[in-house]
Amino acid sequence: MGSYILRRLLMLIPVLIGMTIITFSIVHLIPGNPAQVILGEAATQTAIENLEESLGLDKPVAVQYGAYVKDLLQADLGTSLRTKAEISKEIWPYLAATFELTFFAMLIAIFVGVNAGIISAWKQNSWFDFLAMIVALVGVSMPVFWLALMEQWVFAQELGWLPAHGRQSNRDPIEPITYFYVIDTIIQRDFSQTITMLKHLILPSIALATIPMAIIARMTRSSMLEVMKSDYIRTVRAKGSNQFLIIYKHALKNALIPVLTVIGLQTGVLLGGAILTETIFSWPGIGRYIFEAISYRDYPVIQSGILVIAFMFVIINLLVDILYTYIDPRIKY
Repeated sequence: MGSYILRRLLMLIPVLIGMTIITFSIVHLIPGNPAQVILGEAATQTAIENLEESLGLDKPVAVQYGAYVKDLLQADLGTSLRTKAEISKEIWPYLAATFELTFFAMLIAIFVGVNAGIISAWKQNSWFDFLAMIVALVGVSMPVFWLALMEQWVFAQELGWLPAHGRQSNRDPIEPITYFYVIDTIIQRDFSQTITMLKHLILPSIALATIPMAIIARMTRSSMLEVMKSDYIRTVRAKGSNQFLIIYKHALKNALIPVLTVIGLQTGVLLGGAILTETIFSWPGIGRYIFEAISYRDYPVIQSGILVIAFMFVIINLLVDILYTYIDPRIKY
């Protein structure tokens, strides 16, 4: 196991180098003078020269890249042009918000999607199977922004059950510790605030979970149908084992490999920032952070945000690869 993980880590090195090259190139791919584009047409020559110096654009490209990598190794992502704050400190609250939203969205997607796929395979060609697959098809096809707006209209405006915007109540804000608001309220033993935080999470989590849920359900059904036809399942059935045990103990483990792949990819996509969902629900996540940076031409933030998202995607894929070996020990050989 250790050697397999070490090999996977070594394989990440060229990927990480490629990521740094791509993100470093963002500013240099801007047509014309990057400093002029960032500051706008009305910028003075002095301001342009000062920005070129602060971004290191007045140095050779190789020197710039070396300095960029050196800063990254020291966890220095640069400084925001708009807020003048260190990006490594400024970005964490946005990342925490996206982590929290993604966790609850994927929790819903995995629980509902996996179980719906299992039952559909178990009851193949039944009314539940047809209904679940129709719902999954609708879930994949439905625009997320439309579903989010419908949720706000029904559950927030008409019924008044759930809040429609933000992570917390503006009238009673919490004092952040980790910036994972649910965890922070539990640490502070303010359980009424915990319930408030969870209420704010429900609508955006459901909207964000819809597409992954549908994809996971379809993949689980397909994988389970293939496994249920295998010889060892027929042998277990011949021994008179309970159907529930056959499915959840014997079949599910061998059907999980493609499902786990989909879960990893979908988690990476959501962590990349669901801009539409975060914008509609005024959720201060990484997607919205980068979107605002694009609006203000804050290229250091755009550069750092894309790098962080790519890094998270790579780490998730690494974790999925490691989980494969626990599900199927043959993979590490």
